[in-house]
Amino acid sequence: MWLTQAHPEVLPRDERGDVVWPGARQHWRATSPVFREHALRLCRAMTEHYRGHPAIVSWHVGNEYGCHNRFDYSDDAMHAFQDWCRERYGTIDAVNEAWGTSFWSQRLTDFGQILPPRFIGEGNFPNPGRLLDFKRFSSDMLKRFYCAERDVLAEITPDIPITTNFMISANQSALDYDDWAREVDFVSNDHYFTPGAQHIDELAYSGSLVGGFARRRPWFLMEQSTSAVNWRGVNPRKQPGELIRDSLLHTAMGADAICYFQWRQSRAGAEKFHSAMLPAAGEDSRIFYDVCELGADLRALAQAGVLGSRLRRSSVAIVYDVQSQWASEHPTTPSRDVREWTEPLDWFVAFAEHDVTTDVTPVHTTWDDYGTIVIPCVYLFDEDVADRLRKHVRGGVRAIVTYYSAIADMNDRLFLGGWPGLIGDVVGVRVEEHCPLTSMYPGALDHLDLSNGACAHDLADVVTSVDDDTQVLATFTAPPTSGTDGLPALTAHRYGDGTAAYVVAGKLGADGIARSLPCLFDALGLPLADDDAAGDVLRVVREHEDGAVFEFLFNRRDHDVAVPDIDGDVIIMSHATRTTLAPTGAIVVRR
Repeated sequence: MWLTQAHPEVLPRDERGDVVWPGARQHWRATSPVFREHALRLCRAMTEHYRGHPAIVSWHVGNEYGCHNRFDYSDDAMHAFQDWCRERYGTIDAVNEAWGTSFWSQRLTDFGQILPPRFIGEGNFPNPGRLLDFKRFSSDMLKRFYCAERDVLAEITPDIPITTNFMISANQSALDYDDWAREVDFVSNDHYFTPGAQHIDELAYSGSLVGGFARRRPWFLMEQSTSAVNWRGVNPRKQPGELIRDSLLHTAMGADAICYFQWRQSRAGAEKFHSAMLPAAGEDSRIFYDVCELGADLRALAQAGVLGSRLRRSSVAIVYDVQSQWASEHPTTPSRDVREWTEPLDWFVAFAEHDVTTDVTPVHTTWDDYGTIVIPCVYLFDEDVADRLRKHVRGGVRAIVTYYSAIADMNDRLFLGGWPGLIGDVVGVRVEEHCPLTSMYPGALDHLDLSNGACAHDLADVVTSVDDDTQVLATFTAPPTSGTDGLPALTAHRYGDGTAAYVVAGKLGADGIARSLPCLFDALGLPLADDDAAGDVLRVVREHEDGAVFEFLFNRRDHDVAVPDIDGDVIIMSHATRTTLAPTGAIVVRR
């Protein structure tokens, strides 16, 4: 508070130019030279004071960068954005080309005319290219600030590893964490559970994505909750058993450290209703007993040698792209009900229904060693990604490409000639336009049935032509007047030396994808579990270089399920027996 009073110029401004006043947290702008000077002085003083202290095993820099100050529209930000654009594009003509500024008379003649996407009037629409670049810029500026703090620490204590806590969950896309992951010594994450039916699946998906950013190396769970959080409109508690189950699942997905916010529940302040290891109810409470039991479980896992082991690579990789998510957030898309982040999660859940635990990997990582690659709503594409996909499929890898993929280039300029843009030769179809599905307008088409029993909602592709060697696996069923009746919905296309790629032309949801996977995998020539118990148990394996294997089993249902045959020594059995997993049950086996 003293700093913001002495130097109000460090405070962010919102898109209307109003000061974002202090009173909560992160009341600073990443591009403020004044704040940077004071912050780095504090970093240096702290590091000098604590250097050599035996309790310091790592530096945790900052806290949830961009959680509350992701965007700043001040003059400091404006000048930094102009410099960022100059460095990225070189010439103002290149900026004009990238942003399509001829539209609506937005053409620029000088970098000094570049503004952040400030308020432009109610109901008006920002330039999509500029907005996308501003999101990239905002991630970069916060990263630059973190790196400056990190470098002070590294200068004084070069032997102490440094990290900062990301905020990775299925719907969280504040920063480009794949880019940030290159700047930390090890990846750390904050994750808060999704209440309801997707609790366990979203947690496993997010853990797999963290592992993707960490390049499958062990990572650090910096924050989670023992029970309820405080910041949702309604804050459900965790059910009995979920505290232990969730931490074991994070561990299964690659976490080598399990921490919580917070240790002792606050009596005052904005987070006083946020659960803690020691809750307001005191030690005589279910939460505290479960925390103690979890401590014993984690000690047993450490003694069994789980630390340093790595998540076994899946045969299936689901590709995630944060910048496609940013582009899909623009208000002038075919449907505001369609956002990139929902699709990879749906595919993860659908595969789990068939006993396949997939990897989730950033779009710009290697796809080597995967037999099947899923491209789910990767809206932005470039030649590099297209060439890598083409190379892998030609070499024998199976690819599943969904609707809303390869729609635009990296500047959000649409590909011409039909979609999916750069990879039409791989998938063997041509999409002429999108078919939004909605109940917003009475009598409008609100869904499309598929001939395989699935159903598309929110958006479908109008596939107007298929290559001669493309096989149609399912079609849309709709009123004749819709123009979609009988159009291809699922297709298979041979590409390369006996390999195949597929396009799924509509938003099917996890249930629809799970229903469609058997016919897709049959066409791909791949095995897929399809028995009555498929999907009851989530199975995750970590492997150590010394040969030790740790198998984690979790119940995905809200009722008791049978435990698969156990091969090895049982290390942990939580809400389970050797034959039965309760709804929040977990078993860990070492062999």
